Amino acid sequence: MSRYVGPKLKISRRLGDLPGLIRKKSNKTSQAGEHGSQTRKPSEYSLRLEEKQKLKFNYGLSERQLVKNIKIAKKVQGSTGIILLQILEMRLDNTIFRLGLAPTIPAARQLVNHKHILVNDKTVSICSYQCKPGDNISIKNKNSSIELIKKYMNFPGLINIPNHLEVNKQNLTGKVNGIIDREWVALQLNELLIVEYYSRK
Repeated sequence: MSRYVGPKLKISRRLGDLPGLIRKKSNKTSQAGEHGSQTRKPSEYSLRLEEKQKLKFNYGLSERQLVKNIKIAKKVQGSTGIILLQILEMRLDNTIFRLGLAPTIPAARQLVNHKHILVNDKTVSICSYQCKPGDNISIKNKNSSIELIKKYMNFPGLINIPNHLEVNKQNLTGKVNGIIDREWVALQLNELLIVEYYSRK
């Protein structure tokens, strides 16, 4: 199976805060791993690898999907790293998470896979669907879908909704108004190191 299904808290301890992967916070102060925190200075390769792993685990991507998105980002004019983040942030599963309709990206992915989500009044079951400005996101008019979303909305993963999205909590609908700006990306990472990691392979 290409997607990670192992212990998520362990990944979060090793790589830092991953808001899309898990909401729990560990009480342990030492780093994850057999030897805990190491005093040895990390190599340039390990720094790039760590940034890549953050991106991969936070958005729930396989290596193949990440490489594909890097290739798409390189073809677009502008900073490859920022365009890559924008592509990943505009995925349907991430958009649902950022609207506060799901507590994590895996929970949002499940909503999409189980056909609870409508985009422009049409059922979309593909998590990697790229949302575009003007898209309206709503919930299927079924009691089970509505109850699930209401339960999720009581425990949002992130408090702030990005400026390119708007949500109507009464109607359980959301709208994409534009492309996300770099400063609204919740994940703390250096995207240039990720581009460097793949350019040297």
